[in-house]
Amino acid sequence: MDINIIKEVRQNQPLIHHITNGVVMNFSANGLLSFGGSPIMAHAKEEVEDVSRLADGVLLNIGTLTENQVNSMIIAGQAANEAGVPVVLDPVGAPATKFRSKSMQNILEKVKPSVIKGNAGELAHLIGEEVETKGVESTGKGNEKSIAERVAQTYETTAVVTGKIDVVSDGSETRTNSTGHPLLAKVTGTGCLLGSILTACMAASGTSVTKIHTALEFFGAAAEHAASQDEVQGPGTFSPHFLDALAMDPEQLRRGE
Repeated sequence: MDINIIKEVRQNQPLIHHITNGVVMNFSANGLLSFGGSPIMAHAKEEVEDVSRLADGVLLNIGTLTENQVNSMIIAGQAANEAGVPVVLDPVGAPATKFRSKSMQNILEKVKPSVIKGNAGELAHLIGEEVETKGVESTGKGNEKSIAERVAQTYETTAVVTGKIDVVSDGSETRTNSTGHPLLAKVTGTGCLLGSILTACMAASGTSVTKIHTALEFFGAAAEHAASQDEVQGPGTFSPHFLDALAMDPEQLRRGE
């Protein structure tokens, strides 16, 4: 974990433009605020170009996709590309339906993401492989390292495959992260919130792999800390403690305090 990246985020409070799914907007906003970023949620095609140019990072998440939202994502992504603003793409449930799959192809043809983040099934789908999925969850097994490296090389980006062991690769450098806790999978929106935090870290200094790996390690350590609290009995009590942990000093998390 490069603590300087987190310190830079908290000092600069980067503005992160979300075009994300309606299920998670409140949780994502609160989680990003806890971490140290500044969220904005703008979906209307009439304003997304302006907001993207003002932002320090743009997150595109297809969790509750509509045709209008696809158009907004393309406008926002292209504006961010032109302005040199990092774009993080989260292809939630991309293999689940033809609409999602075709929409992802459309976005990837017109927008160059700095980071593509998803589970093994979602990212494998982007390179023509199939890993068993159920809805938006990956239930099958794949070679996560190979998937991350191939996605990174195919789309000239940094790829993140999330799971029990996270893998991040830019096509040449590949790193893994093992922090985390099973309760993350029991709270709706934790994966989407991770996308927000990845985007905030992309606004800091450093290589993409280092920034993404730092975000993954911190996020997982925060979950471990939250789950270890005596008051936590399950997902309902875990969630507020997790938001608190996202605001913690990274040195404390690393020491397990």
